[in-house]
Amino acid sequence: MTILVTGATGSVGRLLVDELVQAGAPVRALTVNPAKAALPAQVEVAKGYLGKPETLPAALEGVETVYLAPLADTVDDFVKLAKEAGVRRVVALSGSNADDPSEGSSGVAYAIIEKAIREAEFDWTFLRPGAFMNNTLGWVETIKAERVVREAYPESRTTPIDLGDIAAVAAHVLLTEGHVGKKHTLSGPTAISQREQVAAISAALGEEVTFQELTREEANKQWADAGIPAEIAEWLLDGFAYFTENPDKPTGVVQELTGRPGVTYAEWAVANADAFR
Repeated sequence: MTILVTGATGSVGRLLVDELVQAGAPVRALTVNPAKAALPAQVEVAKGYLGKPETLPAALEGVETVYLAPLADTVDDFVKLAKEAGVRRVVALSGSNADDPSEGSSGVAYAIIEKAIREAEFDWTFLRPGAFMNNTLGWVETIKAERVVREAYPESRTTPIDLGDIAAVAAHVLLTEGHVGKKHTLSGPTAISQREQVAAISAALGEEVTFQELTREEANKQWADAGIPAEIAEWLLDGFAYFTENPDKPTGVVQELTGRPGVTYAEWAVANADAFR
């Protein structure tokens, strides 16, 4: 039975399409611009977007299983149309902060999505990653220009995950049984501090990259200057403060479900070194 992948050209969705194709699964990919999507020839392409519900009925026709990219604004429209189309199973990308979201955090949207999917009584599974390794691409500009990273809370220790590992778990969940009603909290294989992340990038580049510690006030100003809303900056800084005092721990779910350890941050840094050069 065909699996509909929404957000099929997004950061996780595109990788998921490749995972499913490699497994020989029939895939229908929802994308805004099929001509530019450059999807594998085996993939059935549907033109549309979760944010434009009028495009969804054709994409959902004949589909029982959906990978749902996170978009809270139109999740109620998706639910209604998916039920009408006979969708039975939904695997939704959510976040590790969905159960108790702070005001202004991404968890608010994830909680809205999860509630809508649960109440619609699909056979649901929620994938809940925490921090993405790709988040540190935000350091590209200063690393390229000055070989420096400026942040508060250098010893904040989290378990960031590679996008490919999220996609691999999503494919496994979509293609196997036993995941209905499960909330899979995903992490990278190791905990690592911000200072250690910068050291890993430095090693990957073969050049010294220094970490310049900011006060919380200095970090707030830096993010405000970058256009980050104050409530989001406060939430992020609260998270860094929390994980300084309470280091995060790997969940082990990626290895448990895929049978292989996840990508380490050092491996990610090597694979993405060109972005920082």
